[in-house]
Amino acid sequence: MKLSNNKILITGGASGIGRGMVEKFIKENNMVIICGRREDVLANVAAKLPGVITKQCDLSVEAERIALYNWVAENHSDLNVLVNNAGIQNWITVAEDGFFEKASQEVEINILAPLHLTSLFLKLKSLTTILNVTSGLAFIPFSKVGVYSATKAFFRSYTLSLRHQLKDTGIEVIEVIPPALNTDLGGKGLHDAAPPVSDFIDSIFEQLKNGSTELTFGTSEARAKVNNDTIAEYFSKLNPS
Repeated sequence: MKLSNNKILITGGASGIGRGMVEKFIKENNMVIICGRREDVLANVAAKLPGVITKQCDLSVEAERIALYNWVAENHSDLNVLVNNAGIQNWITVAEDGFFEKASQEVEINILAPLHLTSLFLKLKSLTTILNVTSGLAFIPFSKVGVYSATKAFFRSYTLSLRHQLKDTGIEVIEVIPPALNTDLGGKGLHDAAPPVSDFIDSIFEQLKNGSTELTFGTSEARAKVNNDTIAEYFSKLNPS
Protein backbone atom coordinates (compact mmCIF):
# COMPACT_ATOMS: atom_id res chain seq x y z
CA MET A 1 0.00 0.00 0.00
CA LYS A 2 1.24 3.46 -0.79
CA LEU A 3 1.07 5.64 2.31
CA SER A 4 0.48 9.09 0.82
CA ASN A 5 -1.83 10.83 -1.64
CA ASN A 6 -4.79 8.57 -0.94
CA LYS A 7 -8.41 9.38 -0.27
CA ILE A 8 -9.45 7.12 2.60
CA LEU A 9 -12.71 6.23 4.35
CA ILE A 10 -12.20 5.01 7.93
CA THR A 11 -15.24 3.65 9.73
CA GLY A 12 -15.12 4.19 13.47
CA GLY A 13 -12.53 6.92 12.91
CA ALA A 14 -13.57 9.17 15.79
CA SER A 15 -11.90 7.20 18.59
CA GLY A 16 -9.46 4.45 19.49
CA ILE A 17 -7.56 2.71 16.71
CA GLY A 18 -9.57 4.53 14.05
CA ARG A 19 -8.65 7.91 15.47
CA GLY A 20 -5.01 6.88 15.60
CA MET A 21 -5.13 5.88 11.95
CA VAL A 22 -6.77 9.17 11.01
CA GLU A 23 -4.01 11.20 12.65
CA LYS A 24 -1.24 9.13 11.07
CA PHE A 25 -2.74 9.10 7.58
CA ILE A 26 -3.16 12.87 7.69
CA LYS A 27 0.51 13.26 8.64
CA GLU A 28 1.35 11.09 5.65
CA ASN A 29 -0.45 13.55 3.33
CA ASN A 30 -3.74 11.75 2.75
CA MET A 31 -7.33 12.99 2.62
CA VAL A 32 -9.42 11.19 5.23
CA ILE A 33 -13.18 10.72 5.59
CA ILE A 34 -14.66 9.31 8.79
CA CYS A 35 -18.21 8.26 9.59
CA GLY A 36 -20.07 7.77 12.84
CA ARG A 37 -23.48 7.91 14.50
CA ARG A 38 -23.02 11.10 16.53
CA GLU A 39 -22.66 14.47 14.84
CA ASP A 40 -21.17 16.10 17.96
CA VAL A 41 -18.37 13.53 18.16
CA LEU A 42 -17.61 13.91 14.47
CA ALA A 43 -17.57 17.69 14.80
CA ASN A 44 -15.13 17.45 17.69
CA VAL A 45 -12.71 15.37 15.62
CA ALA A 46 -12.98 17.75 12.66
CA ALA A 47 -12.25 20.71 14.94
CA LYS A 48 -9.09 19.08 16.27
CA LEU A 49 -7.96 17.62 12.96
CA PRO A 50 -8.57 20.21 10.22
CA GLY A 51 -9.03 18.61 6.84
CA VAL A 52 -10.92 15.56 8.07
CA ILE A 53 -14.21 15.10 6.25
CA THR A 54 -17.07 13.73 8.35
CA LYS A 55 -20.30 11.96 7.47
CA GLN A 56 -23.02 10.95 9.92
CA CYS A 57 -23.98 7.29 9.47
CA ASP A 58 -25.25 4.48 11.66
CA LEU A 59 -23.49 1.42 10.28
CA SER A 60 -25.92 -0.93 12.01
CA VAL A 61 -28.61 0.18 9.56
CA GLU A 62 -28.48 -1.29 6.05
CA ALA A 63 -30.13 1.74 4.42
CA GLU A 64 -27.60 4.08 6.01
CA ARG A 65 -24.69 2.00 4.71
CA ILE A 66 -26.14 2.29 1.23
CA ALA A 67 -26.62 6.04 1.72
CA LEU A 68 -22.99 6.36 2.82
CA TYR A 69 -21.78 4.62 -0.31
CA ASN A 70 -24.01 6.72 -2.56
CA TRP A 71 -22.73 9.91 -0.89
CA VAL A 72 -19.12 8.86 -1.40
CA ALA A 73 -19.75 7.80 -5.00
CA GLU A 74 -21.33 11.18 -5.74
CA ASN A 75 -18.95 13.44 -3.82
CA HIS A 76 -15.70 11.48 -3.53
CA SER A 77 -15.66 9.11 -6.47
CA ASP A 78 -11.85 9.05 -6.39
CA LEU A 79 -11.80 7.35 -2.97
CA ASN A 80 -9.29 4.51 -3.18
CA VAL A 81 -8.93 3.10 0.36
CA LEU A 82 -11.63 1.56 2.55
CA VAL A 83 -10.76 0.88 6.19
CA ASN A 84 -13.30 -1.40 7.89
CA ASN A 85 -12.44 -0.47 11.46
CA ALA A 86 -15.74 0.15 13.30
CA GLY A 87 -16.55 -2.48 15.90
CA ILE A 88 -18.22 -2.99 19.25
CA GLN A 89 -17.35 -5.29 22.13
CA ASN A 90 -19.83 -6.46 24.77
CA TRP A 91 -18.74 -8.23 27.94
CA ILE A 92 -21.67 -10.65 28.12
CA THR A 93 -22.53 -14.25 28.93
CA VAL A 94 -25.13 -16.38 27.20
CA ALA A 95 -27.23 -16.72 30.39
CA GLU A 96 -27.74 -13.02 31.08
CA ASP A 97 -30.76 -10.92 30.14
CA GLY A 98 -30.40 -9.14 26.83
CA PHE A 99 -27.74 -11.51 25.53
CA PHE A 100 -29.29 -12.09 22.13
CA GLU A 101 -29.94 -8.39 21.50
CA LYS A 102 -26.36 -7.45 22.39
CA ALA A 103 -24.93 -10.37 20.44
CA SER A 104 -27.00 -9.46 17.39
CA GLN A 105 -25.68 -5.91 17.60
CA GLU A 106 -22.10 -7.19 17.58
CA VAL A 107 -22.78 -9.40 14.58
CA GLU A 108 -24.40 -6.50 12.71
CA ILE A 109 -21.56 -4.04 13.34
CA ASN A 110 -18.57 -6.39 13.34
CA ILE A 111 -19.58 -8.68 10.48
CA LEU A 112 -22.52 -7.59 8.36
CA ALA A 113 -21.56 -3.92 8.13
CA PRO A 114 -18.02 -4.48 6.78
CA LEU A 115 -19.21 -7.23 4.44
CA HIS A 116 -21.87 -4.93 3.06
CA LEU A 117 -19.56 -1.93 2.78
CA THR A 118 -16.94 -3.99 1.01
CA SER A 119 -19.43 -5.21 -1.58
CA LEU A 120 -20.63 -1.65 -2.13
CA PHE A 121 -17.26 0.07 -2.35
CA LEU A 122 -15.86 -2.49 -4.77
CA LYS A 123 -18.10 -0.72 -7.29
CA LEU A 124 -15.73 2.24 -7.18
CA LYS A 125 -13.28 1.89 -10.05
CA SER A 126 -10.77 3.93 -8.05
CA LEU A 127 -10.57 1.43 -5.16
CA THR A 128 -7.05 0.05 -4.66
CA THR A 129 -6.88 -1.04 -1.01
CA ILE A 130 -9.09 -2.56 1.69
CA LEU A 131 -7.90 -2.66 5.32
CA ASN A 132 -9.88 -4.93 7.62
CA VAL A 133 -9.33 -4.56 11.37
CA THR A 134 -9.71 -7.92 13.10
CA SER A 135 -8.16 -8.83 16.48
CA GLY A 136 -5.72 -11.11 18.23
CA LEU A 137 -8.89 -12.65 19.68
CA ALA A 138 -9.65 -13.99 16.20
CA PHE A 139 -7.05 -16.67 16.96
CA ILE A 140 -7.63 -17.30 20.68
CA PRO A 141 -11.04 -16.29 22.13
CA PHE A 142 -11.45 -14.47 25.42
CA SER A 143 -14.56 -16.01 26.98
CA LYS A 144 -15.73 -12.76 28.62
CA VAL A 145 -16.17 -11.35 25.11
CA GLY A 146 -17.05 -14.62 23.40
CA VAL A 147 -19.30 -13.15 20.71
CA TYR A 148 -16.80 -10.39 19.91
CA SER A 149 -14.01 -12.98 19.61
CA ALA A 150 -16.17 -15.07 17.29
CA THR A 151 -17.04 -12.10 15.05
CA LYS A 152 -13.36 -11.31 14.67
CA ALA A 153 -12.56 -14.93 13.85
CA PHE A 154 -15.23 -14.76 11.15
CA PHE A 155 -13.84 -11.48 9.82
CA ARG A 156 -10.29 -12.82 9.69
CA SER A 157 -11.42 -15.92 7.81
CA TYR A 158 -13.37 -13.81 5.35
CA THR A 159 -10.42 -11.45 4.88
CA LEU A 160 -8.25 -14.37 3.81
CA SER A 161 -10.87 -15.40 1.25
CA LEU A 162 -11.36 -11.83 0.07
CA ARG A 163 -7.62 -11.42 -0.53
CA HIS A 164 -7.66 -14.56 -2.67
CA GLN A 165 -10.78 -13.51 -4.56
CA LEU A 166 -9.31 -10.11 -5.43
CA LYS A 167 -5.72 -11.20 -6.11
CA ASP A 168 -6.02 -10.61 -9.86
CA THR A 169 -7.92 -7.31 -9.65
CA GLY A 170 -5.15 -5.03 -8.40
CA ILE A 171 -6.98 -4.44 -5.10
CA GLU A 172 -4.81 -5.13 -2.08
CA VAL A 173 -6.43 -6.62 1.04
CA ILE A 174 -4.63 -5.93 4.32
CA GLU A 175 -5.51 -7.33 7.73
CA VAL A 176 -4.82 -5.24 10.83
CA ILE A 177 -4.59 -7.50 13.90
CA PRO A 178 -4.48 -5.47 17.14
CA PRO A 179 -4.11 -6.84 20.65
CA ALA A 180 -5.89 -5.19 23.57
CA LEU A 181 -4.95 -1.50 23.54
CA ASN A 182 -5.64 1.41 25.85
CA THR A 183 -9.01 2.37 24.37
CA ASP A 184 -12.61 2.44 25.60
CA LEU A 185 -13.56 -0.64 23.56
CA GLY A 186 -15.89 -2.70 25.73
CA GLY A 187 -16.18 0.06 28.35
CA LYS A 188 -14.15 2.77 30.04
CA GLY A 189 -11.25 1.60 32.15
CA LEU A 190 -11.24 -2.03 31.01
CA HIS A 191 -8.05 -1.66 29.01
CA ASP A 192 -6.23 1.07 30.90
CA ALA A 193 -3.21 -1.18 31.49
CA ALA A 194 -2.88 -2.11 27.80
CA PRO A 195 -0.31 -0.56 25.44
CA PRO A 196 -1.08 2.88 24.00
CA VAL A 197 -2.68 3.20 20.58
CA SER A 198 0.19 5.42 19.40
CA ASP A 199 2.75 2.61 19.74
CA PHE A 200 0.48 0.25 17.83
CA ILE A 201 -0.08 2.77 15.03
CA ASP A 202 3.65 3.45 14.65
CA SER A 203 4.30 -0.28 14.40
CA ILE A 204 1.66 -1.09 11.82
CA PHE A 205 2.67 1.84 9.61
CA GLU A 206 6.23 0.55 9.58
CA GLN A 207 4.83 -2.83 8.51
CA LEU A 208 2.79 -1.13 5.77
CA LYS A 209 5.94 0.55 4.50
CA ASN A 210 7.56 -2.88 4.31
CA GLY A 211 4.68 -4.25 2.23
CA SER A 212 3.17 -6.53 4.89
CA THR A 213 -0.46 -7.59 4.47
CA GLU A 214 -0.96 -8.99 8.02
CA LEU A 215 -0.12 -6.34 10.60
CA THR A 216 0.41 -7.49 14.18
CA PHE A 217 1.66 -5.93 17.41
CA GLY A 218 2.61 -7.21 20.86
CA THR A 219 0.56 -10.21 21.93
CA SER A 220 -1.32 -10.38 18.63
CA GLU A 221 1.95 -11.29 16.89
CA ALA A 222 2.32 -14.44 19.00
CA ARG A 223 -1.35 -15.37 18.68
CA ALA A 224 -1.21 -15.05 14.91
CA LYS A 225 1.42 -17.82 14.91
CA VAL A 226 -0.55 -20.35 16.96
CA ASN A 227 -1.25 -23.85 15.72
CA ASN A 228 -3.34 -26.75 16.95
CA ASP A 229 -0.65 -27.71 19.46
CA THR A 230 -0.59 -24.30 21.13
CA ILE A 231 -4.19 -23.08 20.94
CA ALA A 232 -5.23 -24.94 24.11
CA GLU A 233 -2.24 -23.55 25.98
CA TYR A 234 -3.01 -19.97 24.95
CA PHE A 235 -6.70 -20.43 25.72
CA SER A 236 -5.91 -21.57 29.27
CA LYS A 237 -3.68 -18.55 29.82
CA LEU A 238 -6.31 -16.14 28.55
CA ASN A 239 -9.21 -17.88 30.31
CA PRO A 240 -7.97 -19.24 33.66
CA SER A 241 -10.31 -21.53 35.54
